[in-house]
Amino acid sequence: MIVNIKDKIKNLNIVIGCPIGCRYCYARRNCERFHIIDDFSKPQFFEKKLRLFESTKSKVFLLTGMSDLAYWKKDWLERVIEKAESTPQNTYLFLTKRPELLDIDTQLDNLWFGVTITCSAERDRIITLRKNVRAKHYFVTFEPLSDGVGNVDLTGVEWVVIGTETGNCKGKISTERNWANSLSMHSVSRGIPVFMKEDLKGIMPIEEMVQQFPEEFKL
Repeated sequence: MIVNIKDKIKNLNIVIGCPIGCRYCYARRNCERFHIIDDFSKPQFFEKKLRLFESTKSKVFLLTGMSDLAYWKKDWLERVIEKAESTPQNTYLFLTKRPELLDIDTQLDNLWFGVTITCSAERDRIITLRKNVRAKHYFVTFEPLSDGVGNVDLTGVEWVVIGTETGNCKGKISTERNWANSLSMHSVSRGIPVFMKEDLKGIMPIEEMVQQFPEEFKL
């Protein structure tokens, strides 16, 4: 059975908005469609959502489903980390496409920092993330995977997510089976769990769909 990642990892959009302007950005489209904020290019912090961290049952939260960590204000991140420290039962995930703009130092065990890579030209983002974010846990999302990324350096990475572009945007590039399969094998051979997102169904045969989570997530 193919697992939908959203059934396991909950989006908690504590910040909404991002100025990057990716062609394939579903978050911008949803924001404009449902009029969530007036200007998606100007991120807003929804501090009241911090109370949702307080759960007796452990959960894994993605906090950047509609934002990029690089464009969070410093005090927003400080408040989130403070709350995360007081809720160690949960795991919190952060993503960025601009690791060069970050400067973070934390050793909290329930914080995971990730970087998004879509093509081979962006491979060095992993190195930049490790340099600018001094943390205990790192992960990488290769989505939408738009070419064969080749021999990527996964040093320090503890989870790899692979996905393709969805929707019908102009210029859409569908992930090829061999790109995803090669990246998956490269990761698994290094002992790194891999999660192929449900949108790869139809590109990847069911028997080749790898859907693993880190043990630390307790899912």
